[in-house]
Amino acid sequence: MAYCLPLPFALEALPCPSRSAAADAELVAQLQQGSEAAFRTLVARFQDRVYSTALSLLRSPEEAEDVAQEVFVEVYQTIARFRDESALSTWLYRLATSRALQHRRRLSAKKRFAFFTSLLGFHNQVLHEPPDHAHPQALLESEQQLTLLHQYIGRLPTQQQVVFTLRHEQELSYEEIAAVLNITVAAVESALFRARQTLRRHLHPSFRHV
Repeated sequence: MAYCLPLPFALEALPCPSRSAAADAELVAQLQQGSEAAFRTLVARFQDRVYSTALSLLRSPEEAEDVAQEVFVEVYQTIARFRDESALSTWLYRLATSRALQHRRRLSAKKRFAFFTSLLGFHNQVLHEPPDHAHPQALLESEQQLTLLHQYIGRLPTQQQVVFTLRHEQELSYEEIAAVLNITVAAVESALFRARQTLRRHLHPSFRHV
């Protein structure tokens, strides 16, 4: 997927310039001066990474698009307060991760509410028993294995999940992940080690390489 958000943030396909179109510092300066052209350049340059980060955490193209749009709207509204204490890409990864996790918490709350209200009648009588999802699994095919992998990634503690996603799906370095999450490289290594151990323990042997 490749889209750019021209003002007023309507999604449409646009050609995306290369990373070398402008230095980040120059781009930020132009953005802070209110340049709409600079905003288009920013979106074109970072749209895929913001979208794919959100998609990695939400597993829904529609939800990921919503989050990506929220991120760029927030950048447009707050760029005047941006300081070069971190790289522009780091800031965008941080926003994408934060907004995706917030979005997922809202979705989870809605699902829990819908689930419990479906179990209860008007006077709190239980209408039916919740389904039992603990049935043993048969040997899974490759596509089913990938689905299972995503499910187990989603069950990891939040920090482990984000670190694993940024490392293996976004291919960030340990140092970049540390900057995005504002933690130490050692904490990144520890979270990634624990995430891999958990996944190896639960997944089919064909996924033991993670």
